[in-house]
Amino acid sequence: MKRLLLLALLAFGLAVDAAHAAEPTHDHARETKSAAYRCPMHPWITSDKPGKCTICGMDLVAASAASSTGGVALSASQITTIGVATSPVAKQPLTRTLRVAGMIDDDDSRHRLLTARAEGRVEKLFVTSVGVTVRAGEPLYTLYSPELQAAQRDLVQLARAGELAAPALPAARARLTQMGLTAAQLDELLKRGEPELVTTIVAPVDGTVIEKTLYEGQWLKTGDKLLGLADFSKMWFVFDAYEQDIPWLALGQNVEITTRAVPGEVIAAPIAFIDPNFNEMTRTTKVRVVLSNPHFGTAGEHHALPHRVLAEGRVHVTTPAVLTVPRAAVLDGGSGPIAYVDRGDNSYEPRALKLGRRGDTAVEILSGLSENENVVTQGALLLDAQAQLTSESGAGLRPASSPPPTPTSPTGRELTRAQSPAFDSQPSSLNFSALATAAIDSAAALAADDYAAYQKKFPALAAAAQPFSALPSIAPGTDLKTARRSFEPWSTAVADLLKPQRAELGLKIFQCPMSPVLRHGRWVQRAAPLKNPFFGSAMLDCGSEVP
Repeated sequence: MKRLLLLALLAFGLAVDAAHAAEPTHDHARETKSAAYRCPMHPWITSDKPGKCTICGMDLVAASAASSTGGVALSASQITTIGVATSPVAKQPLTRTLRVAGMIDDDDSRHRLLTARAEGRVEKLFVTSVGVTVRAGEPLYTLYSPELQAAQRDLVQLARAGELAAPALPAARARLTQMGLTAAQLDELLKRGEPELVTTIVAPVDGTVIEKTLYEGQWLKTGDKLLGLADFSKMWFVFDAYEQDIPWLALGQNVEITTRAVPGEVIAAPIAFIDPNFNEMTRTTKVRVVLSNPHFGTAGEHHALPHRVLAEGRVHVTTPAVLTVPRAAVLDGGSGPIAYVDRGDNSYEPRALKLGRRGDTAVEILSGLSENENVVTQGALLLDAQAQLTSESGAGLRPASSPPPTPTSPTGRELTRAQSPAFDSQPSSLNFSALATAAIDSAAALAADDYAAYQKKFPALAAAAQPFSALPSIAPGTDLKTARRSFEPWSTAVADLLKPQRAELGLKIFQCPMSPVLRHGRWVQRAAPLKNPFFGSAMLDCGSEVP
């Protein structure tokens, strides 16, 4: 019986072995080559199966194989996770609103400088301060002048000589006119028949005194500068136009001007002059708008424009139809602008672009795209990150147990991951996010006048800036003033670098027209209200949002 049982078990075992032999062998090599899953926001978090990111809790997505064109293919679930949206390339007018800052100045062509026309001593001064308005014919000062008395005596004697001296009278009158006397004063002199001991000098034109170097008791010599008069019936709004703004400006364009000196009013006037002489130091040129003064508001209220007050202007420009894409579609990681084109099969192809002018919401495309192609406008940064991960997969992925290498500060000290995300040799979408965060945190510390907090945040700032070689150098400074002076050029460059991605990153860009270093310093924030890092509490609300 036992023998029969053993024979039965042996037969069963052989059958099982035969069945296993008939089954296809399991390819362990193929299993090890299965697609890796990773977090779109933290690419060093990887897994061999779907799951959640251990840092942010986001669903892991499969790394797709790169196409021969360097694009990336996504599944429907990945497209939903990333939130991809597209918009067509279209021909349309390009609109731009330029926001400029400048000053209300007097009309230089109506400026008048009064000088001494005769030597003598000022006995009495009628113009006692700058800002006084004078009318033509009103007295400015009285002058004791032996030279002037002698010229008056000559005219009186020639007049008494009768017809014999008549030919010499015009020359004598002209000499006194050149010495500052009016025709009415000369007629009064001839009527009186004797020169005055002290002569009154009157204003030759209407104007407001903007300069004064004249005092009672002062001895004047011919040619001495006395008073500067300005005609405020016409004023100039003068602003600096940067080189990227020049293609948008033209004579006759209307500028909408506002100033705190005339609250609630928008003054519209055309551009009258664009200086062809470009300033190499400031990279700007002067633009002039001529304004009527006084200005009358919408309700007929009389508003006078003060001299040398700050003002802001807006220039609304619309071009003929050109090929455009939304600004959110353009990415620039330092190697040139690109956009991702939807190829229609859940795959996206990066295209190198040649850009023209940048409008408020769209960018002119000179080459790289064709009309009616669809470009990614939402989710482009995450799509770019996925594309970079795809391109890296051929060179090997970072193991799930190994985080990215720890970056170091410019001084060589290691930075923790909390201080700075990892960065690659070329800027990626993750680098842009880290740069934005570092710039925002540092600006907030400076706006709060907290130098100690800025020092603590500086290592993260330096690490975040390292992948971007085009950024200017930055130093932590020794106090708030030196820190702000170093931060301003760096922050302005960062704001310009992040501007094409600000919608994707959720940023606002602000500009200060009075910043100490550049006079147009810019910084980034997550939300309003603006908090100026270049002045802090001294002028916390100085600036405006860049459109």
